[in-house]
Amino acid sequence: DGYSRLSAYERKRLKNITENAKFFAALDLHKSAARLNQLATKRQPHVTKRAKPKKTENEPARRRSMRLLRVEPVDVPLVESPARPEAEEYPQVPVGPLPMVPEDQAENSRWTEALLSTWMRISELKADGADRDPPDIKRYQESLSRMVLSEENIRKVVKARVCSMAIHPSESTILVAAGDKWGHIGLWNVSCGTEEGAHIFIPHSFQVNCMHFSPCNPAHLLSLSNDTLRCGDVTRAVFDEICRSEENFSCFDFLEENASTAIVGHWNGAVAIVDRRTPGTSSELSVDIGFRKTRTVHVHPVNKQYFLAAGLVDVCVFDVRYLKAKGNKPLSSLAGHTKSVASAYFSPVTGSRVVTVCADDKLRHNNNTGRWLTRFRAIWDPKQEHCFLVGSMAQPRQIQVFQDTGDLLHSFCNVDCLSSVCSINVVHPSQNILVGGNSSGRLYVF
Repeated sequence: DGYSRLSAYERKRLKNITENAKFFAALDLHKSAARLNQLATKRQPHVTKRAKPKKTENEPARRRSMRLLRVEPVDVPLVESPARPEAEEYPQVPVGPLPMVPEDQAENSRWTEALLSTWMRISELKADGADRDPPDIKRYQESLSRMVLSEENIRKVVKARVCSMAIHPSESTILVAAGDKWGHIGLWNVSCGTEEGAHIFIPHSFQVNCMHFSPCNPAHLLSLSNDTLRCGDVTRAVFDEICRSEENFSCFDFLEENASTAIVGHWNGAVAIVDRRTPGTSSELSVDIGFRKTRTVHVHPVNKQYFLAAGLVDVCVFDVRYLKAKGNKPLSSLAGHTKSVASAYFSPVTGSRVVTVCADDKLRHNNNTGRWLTRFRAIWDPKQEHCFLVGSMAQPRQIQVFQDTGDLLHSFCNVDCLSSVCSINVVHPSQNILVGGNSSGRLYVF
């Protein structure tokens, strides 16, 4: 066989290989594999496909949820909305006094000078101190109906959500300050009527929770952020640091007409007494009032020893003269709130009334703004003991005025100009002027 030189084992092995090869050849496996492959490629899965709708030329663009996209809500096209600043773009503000230099100083120094000069000039003029009798409700409603909003009185003053506002008491010039969630303060001379009338300053590292012009010297603008209370003094062009703390600040109010002392609320529920005349940046007294959170504090307009604190479901009146570190009891408590309280304020003339905003919507008023809007704060009209204003979720967008009876007196709206919710509002102390602020940094002046 030609294999005589092989051993018996090797011959046996070769014989097995040959027989196996003949066996597999007889099976025609290559033909079976080809057949199976052919069947597999011809077989189609049983899937029902939805027909694609044909696009029409005039079909509107699909709306996408800004909440799901985690984008700040704006009332302008998306291309105009500012991106969230990176840490390197807005570094932490240093400790201590800061020069009153706006963000765009290099470009508009002449215009900034004009703005600060206007603030200084109108602060030197004393407002007319003549007592004005508040109008009756009918005349008050008529005055509200004459207040209008126009295109030139709308301006994006800060870059992010408005968290606080203050209006200068001048009767000749409308000067508004707005604080946003990035620690910026925008100053807008509304009466200027030009693009150069607004500038942004950066005195804080965190959101500006509360602002007031000093009641005795409106050349001072006091602003409170999470970590610091500052005084912007336009006469010296500096933001002084009054108080600093690692306990997050939430709000403040003056304890005296001369604005030398203040009561400051903390997000952890405590309150503190701050005296601007003492050296250093520590508070004089830190007080546990039994709250888990304090959102707003407000001093009684007549009896300055009393202050109102609000937070969670608590709204209580305390006497500042008897405060101690622990074990403080309220003089009075306003019971009945079943959900989170956003704010509480005494009425402006007698302080005999208190208006609160709560998520339980007690005035049949939708207060549930959600996380993307600043929470509503109902504020009294300083000129009217019985009426207060509050933002609204209603359509068309509006700011509503209620009587203390719960009756709706007036709605400020303008379908052409006002298309967003104004959570924060401020009213001029002597003029018929209302300013609303929204969650994209835009202000509306009626």
